[in-house]
Amino acid sequence: MFTDDQIEHFHKTGFIHGGRVMTDEQAVELRDRMFAVIEGKSDSQAESVRNLNGDQANVVIQIVNIWQADPLFRAHLSNPLMTALAAQLMNTDIVRVWHDQVQHKPPINGGPTYWHQDHPYWPIIQPADLVSCWVALDDADVENGCMWMVPGSHLRGPYKDGTIGTNPETWMPAPDVTLISDDMSIQAVPCPVKRGHAIFHHCLTWHGAKPNRTDRGRPAIAVHYMPGHTRYVKEPGKEHMVEHHIEVASGEILQGSHFPVVWENGTVKQVNAV
Repeated sequence: MFTDDQIEHFHKTGFIHGGRVMTDEQAVELRDRMFAVIEGKSDSQAESVRNLNGDQANVVIQIVNIWQADPLFRAHLSNPLMTALAAQLMNTDIVRVWHDQVQHKPPINGGPTYWHQDHPYWPIIQPADLVSCWVALDDADVENGCMWMVPGSHLRGPYKDGTIGTNPETWMPAPDVTLISDDMSIQAVPCPVKRGHAIFHHCLTWHGAKPNRTDRGRPAIAVHYMPGHTRYVKEPGKEHMVEHHIEVASGEILQGSHFPVVWENGTVKQVNAV
């Protein structure tokens, strides 16, 4: 569990390493299941499997809700360490899943992750209190495209539509400086993560990643956790790919079979197949 000092550090910086949350063997098994889903060998379907960049020279394979396609990833949502740590960071008695997301940068032609915030890409849920748990399924380091983050950036609120701007030479953030306060530091720091280890970040923390030109892949699985008070808020022109699963009315607590409770009052909850 996190100490009070660690929780304070998270609230100050917007991210924190969570340590080991699974064995190397478990991480490798998830990685192998990930490839099976990418190759269409799973029994069920994920919400989406696509190359985010649409460019074969800069491939980032994204899978949304891989838990729908594979029972091992479904069990991963309820990882006892992940859920308990997320509950601490969100200061909540109930932890639900918004959705999960694989991002795999293959060897040699793995592409960049452009600088962004998460919550503006999720315009149908409020408030912006979600926390993501990002687990490396192989070592993610500076060379093969680990995440970088801007400490304290989450404290400034949403930036436009969440797209920060990326310097094509350095892959560092390049925001419109007229839209940020003069006292805001945009010094990005690398966040390497070992296989089977996790890093947590706030849904408004600026983050991005450089391309992977090494001979090693960079597979990872993020679970986007939401506190029990998260609501579905529908506004004209705003949508999300998982919205068709929502069964509640706008303004109500977001809950249902596709947004399962995984932790409640200290008890881990297993997720049923849908």
